[in-house]
Amino acid sequence: MKMVARLSLLFLSAILVSSCASMGDGNFQIPIVEGPKVQYTLLEQELRDIQPPIRKPSVAIYEFTDQTGQKKQNSNGGTSFSSAVTQAPDVYLIRAMTRAADGNFFKVIDRQVLDSLTKERQLIRQTRESYDGSGAKKLPALTFAGMIITGGIVGYDSATESGGAGARYLGIGSSREYSRDTVTINLRLVSVATGEVLLDVISSKTILSTAFGGDVFKFIESGTELIEIESGIATNESVSIATQRAIEAGVLELILRGNQKGFWTFNGESK
Repeated sequence: MKMVARLSLLFLSAILVSSCASMGDGNFQIPIVEGPKVQYTLLEQELRDIQPPIRKPSVAIYEFTDQTGQKKQNSNGGTSFSSAVTQAPDVYLIRAMTRAADGNFFKVIDRQVLDSLTKERQLIRQTRESYDGSGAKKLPALTFAGMIITGGIVGYDSATESGGAGARYLGIGSSREYSRDTVTINLRLVSVATGEVLLDVISSKTILSTAFGGDVFKFIESGTELIEIESGIATNESVSIATQRAIEAGVLELILRGNQKGFWTFNGESK
């Protein structure tokens, strides 16, 4: 009887493991530690392939923040103190704009460091005057911008779509579940001369989370022994990368619409 119980246990375990492996991508292994890597996205190449304009516009960035206040959801349905999205989306905006046309489309001016920049320039002037007197070489003037780009993350909707399926037979079961969140960003191009909003773009990106699992619940030897085995795997799409892609999509749309309205002209056809 013990031999039968062991064979049953091995048989059930084999079914469970193979089921979970097939529910995943056929590679049911514990992940290993990965080294650091440079982050790329699918839209970055499209931004690089845009032709540069005939005249390079100067654009200043003062702030681009998370305006949702959304908190991260816990597995038990509650909220945590952590924010649902990155608190530094301006990093992705500056990154996208400096990569447009391989860095040759916009002259990007970061005004978020204006206070530190002013203090450093003042220190340089004072040092030069102390050693060179009135003949000290002057610093070049700061570059001014004709347009300001502003906006931020304006929406984060949790579980906009969710679902799943499962089945159990003779104590052996498996299940699949998924959930989609959505992050939405807004970009506005504003004229410095008039304060008019020249362009307005809203873009969004879904964030997919999936879970696959299997379990075995079995009594053997006339109900005196219990076998219970569980296994599963969950995959969550990166919120930061999804935000980055939404911002890149917004910048790409901003460039195309700006060309249509004549704010700049491509120096040739797109690649």
